[in-house]
Amino acid sequence: MELILKNDVENLGFTDDLVSVKNGYGRNYLIPNGHAVLATPSAKKVLAETLKQRSYKEKKIIDDAQKEADKLNGLELKITAKSGEGDKLFGSISNANLAESLEKEGITLDKKFISIAGGTIKRTGKYDAKIRFHRAVVVDFAFDVISEAK
Repeated sequence: MELILKNDVENLGFTDDLVSVKNGYGRNYLIPNGHAVLATPSAKKVLAETLKQRSYKEKKIIDDAQKEADKLNGLELKITAKSGEGDKLFGSISNANLAESLEKEGITLDKKFISIAGGTIKRTGKYDAKIRFHRAVVVDFAFDVISEAK
């Protein structure tokens, strides 16, 4: 079943992508929840026109996203957390904590655009995250999790 996405769908595609999915997934989830519409010939023509018009605006959006991404260059972020014996943390550090720390540095991002390698962090040390500012601008970002001074 061919569908045109109306929203970004995790592990499937971005808005206005033409995707092919199994019938049940399309009929029972994507279409009823408003995430997609059927890719009829007329809908494909409308999509082509929309994409053509958007391509002009897209360049400025990508440039703005790249400027935001450039702010991360040279930024050394240290997230402090309470820890127990050794390097084990009480609780964990997630993408929400990283988004909050970046906000303090002046970089506003939604937590859903941050993906930490391995999911949540349970120990102190150096970690990497992929931060998506735009579908064409994805940055690898290294940060430290350090123990809170007692």
